[in-house]
Amino acid sequence: MQKCISIHVGQAGVQIGNTCWELCCLEHGIQPDGQMPSDKTTVGGDDSFYTFFSETGSGKPVPRAVFVDLEPTVIGEVLTGTYHQLGRLRQEDCKFKASLSSLARP
Repeated sequence: MQKCISIHVGQAGVQIGNTCWELCCLEHGIQPDGQMPSDKTTVGGDDSFYTFFSETGSGKPVPRAVFVDLEPTVIGEVLTGTYHQLGRLRQEDCKFKASLSSLARP
């Protein structure tokens, strides 16, 4: 079985990636809180689910995705968006570094 990791870089990439993951969740019947309806099972069924998602020990789906941006507000939209409960991402996991231009000496 193939597994895909999506990488979304920059403001446009992160915003498009966030929208794509919302669509992917809708297609697989995943609720915004990460729960799946009881009539949708992943055990022995839909292999395409495991192509794009991994599953926690408690059965909660986690997208296989990386979001990268230097602007913290763009990543903040993912952290506070409709599907913010989906996955393991926490504010503490986000590392914001100053850009090199702001560190340059006069």
